[in-house]
Amino acid sequence: MQWSDHGSFLKLLLPEEFSFNECLVFLGRSDLELLHQIQDKHLMKLVRINDEEVLMKISSEDNSLIVKFCLGQPTNVIKEQAAKYISEWFDLERNLSDFYQMTNQDNILQPLAIKYYGLRMIGIPDLFEAITWAIMGQQINLKFAYTLKKRFIEHFGEKRDYEETSYWLYPTPEKIANLHADDLRKLQFTSRKAEYVIGAAKEMASGRLSKEMLLNIRDPKKQHETLLSLKGVGAWTADYVMMKCLLETTAFPVADVGIHNALKVQLNLAIKPKQVEIIELAKNWRGWEAYATFYLWRSLYE
Repeated sequence: MQWSDHGSFLKLLLPEEFSFNECLVFLGRSDLELLHQIQDKHLMKLVRINDEEVLMKISSEDNSLIVKFCLGQPTNVIKEQAAKYISEWFDLERNLSDFYQMTNQDNILQPLAIKYYGLRMIGIPDLFEAITWAIMGQQINLKFAYTLKKRFIEHFGEKRDYEETSYWLYPTPEKIANLHADDLRKLQFTSRKAEYVIGAAKEMASGRLSKEMLLNIRDPKKQHETLLSLKGVGAWTADYVMMKCLLETTAFPVADVGIHNALKVQLNLAIKPKQVEIIELAKNWRGWEAYATFYLWRSLYE
């Protein structure tokens, strides 16, 4: 990734296959989202880097992302980490030419790739957020999942006010590890989900699990197995975390109801396809299953 420091702002050079507008559409899919805000084609995001709160205002201009810092000019080290965070958030290091070449040969993905050209995987760089958000979303509709997430952040996250607007940081595993299940049940978490979220927090707070550990494993199958060892993490959750946090392009949450609904529409079926049928369809997507999934999800937000 190429980026340059212009004092009060950073400029990140974008790959050819990138559409900021398409990314904003996906990021704006729920009005219950607290972790970022979209304001007049600008994306506002609060992050913590090296124990310092950094509020970024991100926009697109001349094949670049412009990143302004709202809380004062940070150090060079923090600027570098901010650029790295944004690159990972939007998967900017990925060369998508092979993906688009594959979609040209696929009847399902070809129209979606044309329509949403430049959409990149919108990642979740924080492992704890990725795991717990996936757990919250298990076996409930997306709106209620966002409701749980909003309550979780408002009760246990950190808030920073800037120009009459509140921006939020996701709760830390250290804070959640000290909770009791009743603390989450009060927010309408089920007993099991409360147990799973706190359990994941304890694993991370203790250092037994980290993103670096998973990335160092390298083998996707072993990464998957490691995630499955966490209580409350099944195949769908593990694949989701690999897809969104580790940016593993072969991750494929094949049981995902969104994939099933999107394929039903794209194939003009009377009923949703069976999982075995989806696996057969996905043979064409080998190596790019995560991106195929993401484009199918995008088709649901019309």
